[in-house]
Amino acid sequence: MKQLTQKPYLYWLIGIFIFYLGLNIYLSSFYETIQYIPLYTEQIHWGKLIAGIIFTIAIAALVAINSIYGYIRYKHHQQIKKSGIIACVGAVGGLATGVCSSCVVAIFPLLFGLFGITFSWISLPFQGLEIQALMIILLSLSLWWMRKK
Repeated sequence: MKQLTQKPYLYWLIGIFIFYLGLNIYLSSFYETIQYIPLYTEQIHWGKLIAGIIFTIAIAALVAINSIYGYIRYKHHQQIKKSGIIACVGAVGGLATGVCSSCVVAIFPLLFGLFGITFSWISLPFQGLEIQALMIILLSLSLWWMRKK
């Protein structure tokens, strides 16, 4: 884990974090949503919006750490098959929920719509925050699994 703070890996860690966060903002169209926040301040549930942003930042950090740590382990010819699969599922799931999961359509509801299934993260009890929390758990589990071996 100390290798993550050394020079080449630290730059890659920061780069992957910024790229993943930017991709998440772009795919969820949060850059469009944010401009309407001042207009709808009374109708926004601020706790869920802030939690969604914090969860998104945590997912981006965990994706970056998993990526670099997986690369370091792979470079030393160590097995990362199961933990790598879990990390990939967590990364895709993080992109699927977007930044503000109740504000956007996101990827999975869009795909379900192609098959005639109406679905939105807002129909879930916590408007998609539970999916983001599950992705944080999966990415943490993947990191723990990589460190364990």
